[in-house]
Amino acid sequence: MRQQLFIATLLCIANNIMAQSIEDGLKDLYYDKYESAKQTFTKLSAAKPDDRAYYYLGMAELGLENKDAAAAAFQKGLQAVPNSPLLQAGMGRIDLLNGNAAAAKQKFEAASTATQGANGDVARAIADANTEVKGGDRGYAMTIMEKLLNNTGRKKKDQYTATAADYIELGDAYRALGGENGGKAITTYEKALELEPNRAEAVTKQGLVNYNAKLLQEAVNDWTKATTMDPNYGPAYYELYQFYITPTKNQLSLENAAKYLQKYIDVVGAGAGKLENEYNLAAISFYKKDYDAAIAKAKSVLPQATDAYKGKFTRLMADAYLQKGDSVNAKKTMDDYTKATPPEKLEVLDYKLLSAIYGRIKAPDSTQQAALNKQSLEYLEKYATLDTTKDVARYEDVAKAYINVEAFDKAADWYKKIIDLKTQQKETLGALDYYNVGQNYFRAAGNTTPPDTLMLNRADSAFGVLAEKFPDITTGVYWRGSVNAVKDPEAKKGLAVPYYEKYITMAESDPAKNKVGLVKAYTYIMVYYYNKEDKPNLEKYMNKLLALDPTSEAAKQIKENISNTNKTAPKGQSGNRSGHR
Repeated sequence: MRQQLFIATLLCIANNIMAQSIEDGLKDLYYDKYESAKQTFTKLSAAKPDDRAYYYLGMAELGLENKDAAAAAFQKGLQAVPNSPLLQAGMGRIDLLNGNAAAAKQKFEAASTATQGANGDVARAIADANTEVKGGDRGYAMTIMEKLLNNTGRKKKDQYTATAADYIELGDAYRALGGENGGKAITTYEKALELEPNRAEAVTKQGLVNYNAKLLQEAVNDWTKATTMDPNYGPAYYELYQFYITPTKNQLSLENAAKYLQKYIDVVGAGAGKLENEYNLAAISFYKKDYDAAIAKAKSVLPQATDAYKGKFTRLMADAYLQKGDSVNAKKTMDDYTKATPPEKLEVLDYKLLSAIYGRIKAPDSTQQAALNKQSLEYLEKYATLDTTKDVARYEDVAKAYINVEAFDKAADWYKKIIDLKTQQKETLGALDYYNVGQNYFRAAGNTTPPDTLMLNRADSAFGVLAEKFPDITTGVYWRGSVNAVKDPEAKKGLAVPYYEKYITMAESDPAKNKVGLVKAYTYIMVYYYNKEDKPNLEKYMNKLLALDPTSEAAKQIKENISNTNKTAPKGQSGNRSGHR
């Protein structure tokens, strides 16, 4: 009896050690200390066939960007713990990473059914995979977590007690769904904070919601607050670093990027993994503009880098060459990398950098330069369209790049895509959105002689939508007038008259502000009535024109024409313009 009690006590102690050790490993994962977590879960999985140890070992490997090693951990776990729902969910995540959403869904469904949707580890594993991995079903992630937390119909003994981690996972699903779900995400993260008031992860993710809503200062405030709540929480520093390396005028600050990356390194330390640390050190050199040091570090590490880190170090090295003005070596670095890498493994940022490099190179002749410009724009289009976040700013980058090479029709096409994207994302559209489309089609029409009718029609259509949606401003009707004036250069058909007349009624209340537009409108209508030999209206618009522009050449020419006609007309036919031109 004593021996049985002794053995039972030992088993109890061993199980307590296992549980405590798993919690230690989870804490390392929470703090982004993937290498430390890997070491912990490797020991645990070797000591006892525990599916949680194998699963979180796989997650640590994924944190280190070792997908194959993660898959091996899950598979080894299934050999030790056959039919483990948690490890099935892990393999489903690998399927998603490999682009096989159907196979992933089967595994997720099997894992959820086996646990009746009431196991926290399994539900979070399924939801996290579908939230974080490209191709995941965000709605399914939400459903899985809501099912876990909904105790309706469960017996008292089967009631599930929610944890902060559960609410954070549900919040992540809402955040990934976007739109009106952003508010739900914030509320759900607040529930996590009610359970764990110092859970910096919840505040950090509230910052992500605000960032997605373009509330940039609020996002920075959240991430800063998270670092105060828990100064050891590396992911908050990493979000601040990511914020400040984003190349937009409201975010980019290499000084701040270097500062927060250094803080991230300080708190995560060696636990993050050797390659991650080496990369971060190279990145700091880059942000401090010590490009030679960044290049040297990348070259020294590349031979032993994993596939994921080869991409990171290559991009860093190529960008360092580009920033120091060596576009030739920048191009060679990226060209060699793209030749050696399957297209499906190239990342969005590869295309962005390739576009910048090709756009910077100066060729010895115009033909080669045109080819480089074309390639640069093709890479930029891939950068904008392949990114699953569908960022309006990236679409604008493409449109502006086409304007720079005077491919205005392409620019207009991309501004139309911006309208479609904003509509899809339920963003408010402004007059400028429609103006950009019309203006660039109009500029495209002017690139040919005579002006391209198709481009003029597209411009007219775009300005028509602008006038319809914003009837209280003059822009739409004025530019419809301008487009139709180009279609009718001699003002004989009067195509622009109805638009210019409407513009005049809107603009005459402030002639000083609208002088340029009014002069153009008055001039066209004056010439139209001159051609129609409508003297009263001719005089009306000539007087309006001369009041704003006393030196008008068009008015002067018409006056001279009328005077000459009167001088040469037979007696009794003064002012008759029959036979004029």
